[in-house]
Amino acid sequence: MSADKGQWAPPEGEDSVSEKLLRKSRESPLVPVGLAACLGVAAYRIHRLKARGSTKLSIHLIHTRVAAQACAVGAILLGTVYSMYRDYSKRTARDARGK
Repeated sequence: MSADKGQWAPPEGEDSVSEKLLRKSRESPLVPVGLAACLGVAAYRIHRLKARGSTKLSIHLIHTRVAAQACAVGAILLGTVYSMYRDYSKRTARDARGK
C-alpha cells in the first residue's frame, strides 16, 4: 500500500497516459490530428444543435457521429498512406545504396 492514497501512479516500468500519448503521436503523427478533428466536428455539431430546424434530435446526433467518424477514418487512411510512403522511401534508399 502506498502512503499517499490521494494520487494514483502507474506501476514501475509502465508509462503514464501522457507519456504513452506522446510516444504514440511520435510514431504516427496523424493520430492526434484525427482525434482533434473528431472532437472538433463533434463540438461544432453539438453547438449547432439549437439551429437544427425541424430535424429530429436522433437524426442530428447520427449525422454528428458519422461526420466525426469520417474524420477519424480519414486520419487513419492518411496515416496508413504516410507510413507506406515512408517505408517505401526507406526501402528504395537502402536498395540504391546496396547496388
